[in-house]
This record gives sequence, structure tokens and C-alpha cells, in this order.
Amino acid sequence: MNDPTATFSRLRPRLQGIAYRMLGSSAEAEEVVQDAWLRWHESPHDSLDSSEAWLVTITTRLAIDRLRSAKVQREHYIGTWLPEPLMSDSPVSPEQLLERADDVSVAFLTLLERLAPEARAAFLLREVFDADYGEVAEALGKTESACRQIVHRARTQLQDERPRHIVPREAQLRLLRGFADAAATGQFATLKTLLAEDAQLVGDGGGIVPSFGVPLMGNQRIAQLYLASHLKYGDAVRFEVVVLNGQWGLLRFIHGALESAQSFETDGERILRVHAQRNPEKLVRIAAALGRNLAVTNPQP
Repeated sequence: MNDPTATFSRLRPRLQGIAYRMLGSSAEAEEVVQDAWLRWHESPHDSLDSSEAWLVTITTRLAIDRLRSAKVQREHYIGTWLPEPLMSDSPVSPEQLLERADDVSVAFLTLLERLAPEARAAFLLREVFDADYGEVAEALGKTESACRQIVHRARTQLQDERPRHIVPREAQLRLLRGFADAAATGQFATLKTLLAEDAQLVGDGGGIVPSFGVPLMGNQRIAQLYLASHLKYGDAVRFEVVVLNGQWGLLRFIHGALESAQSFETDGERILRVHAQRNPEKLVRIAAALGRNLAVTNPQP
């Protein structure tokens, strides 16, 4: 408490984690955390029982307000909205990879879009950040009983579609490498085999680049799209395996420029769903981290 700046710095990763999972946008999450810092800096600290509880409450409430505005904007979003992907170094162990993938994956964040802002906050605080119901109640300004009901309803709403497959790191990596090699060399039969028969491809172009308004269904059609890209661009297409939101994913480059960040849901043997983030505004941070340009030409998928 004697050093508010040090206290905030220590808690910043937790606050950033809450805000990002609430909003699905790193830039918006940073703005929320910055607003929380300003309020923290301007507030007296001597009377606080817990600086962490105070900061979590402020960050959560700011994120709820921001998400309410964002949901109105997303209702008018062109095409499918997907979260901004985060790229990181590979975790040091399979256990860490699975732990991170469970609560920050693109699939999970996309699923959370179904929840109202307060329900999303309550669910995340309780299920992901292990807050007790007293802390959840404080953050939401509701009773513990009400928060229990909110979390229960959110859990029920999501349970049928939460990813059920816990795939070992090595199996997921092997599958994606095989898929990347087949896509880069135009091996249609292999692509089709690696995709589940009822696989889906969900694309986000944000109205800036071409994408699909609805998910593309079936391994035949998805494999044809990857093949078409190879036929059009040949060796100019390159894939790189990276960690996106705690899971192995692919970056696709056209003529050396970043074109998309692709996240995958798999059962360890087949790819069940592809989330292809193609909106340049959501790829800026990854491109900057790699020192690469964004692709001007944006093929499907």
C-alpha cells in the first residue's frame, strides 16, 4: 500500500487478463486498464482493505461499460465478429499450454459473445479467475445469491458448446504442421482428410477485406478454398506455426506479408473448426511484433 505504482504494476497482468477476456480486443483492454490506473492514481488508498479487490472491481465495471457499447457496434459489424488474436511464445510445458488454451482460446472468447456483459463478467471472475462469490458480488454490485444465479445460468448457456476435447500439445502441433504443409503445397486430398467431414471455417474480414458472412461448412469446400489459394499464389503462400491465444495456430503470409491468423479447434485427429482472422485492424499487433507488413491482397479464406 505504501507504493501504489508498484501495487498496480504487480496486478496489471490480472487486470489485463480480465479486460481482454471481457472485450476480445487487446487495444480496448489496454484502454480499460489505463482508465483503471487513472482512477487508482487519483483515489486514496489508506482505507482500502484490499487493493486487488478494488482494482478488479473497477476494471470489471469499466469493461462491462465498454462491452455494452461494443455489443451495440458489433450488431452492425459486417460479417462475423471474431476476437483479436494474441500471439505469444510457446509455454514451457504442455500443462501450461492446456491451462491457457482453456480460458483464452479464440473459440472460448467467441463463445462468450453469447453472454450479456454482466453475465460474462460474473462467469469469467468465478470460472476463470477463481474469485469467490463475495468478490463477484462486489465487482458487479449485486448480492452473492444473485451472482450465483447469474453464473449458473451462464454456465448452463455455454456448457453444450464449450470445447470438449483436451488435445495433447504434440498431437495438435503435428496435425497443424501437416495441415500447413498440405495447404502450402496444394495437396487437396490430404487437406480434406485432415478436416472433419462437418468442419467449419469462420472468417472475420470486418468489411475491410473479403470474408464469409456465415461459416463455410464441410471439408470439401474448405479444402477447395485452400487449394484455390495455392493455385493462385503458388510458392508466395507461406504458413508459420505459432501460439495464438494459448493454442497452436497458423499465420498465413502472401508474398511475405501477413494475411491472416488462423486458430483451430481439433479432436487431435481432425480439424473441427477454423477461425480465420483476416481483418487487418486486428492483425496490426502481430504484424508489428514480427516486423512484417500486412497483406494488400487478401484471398479467401
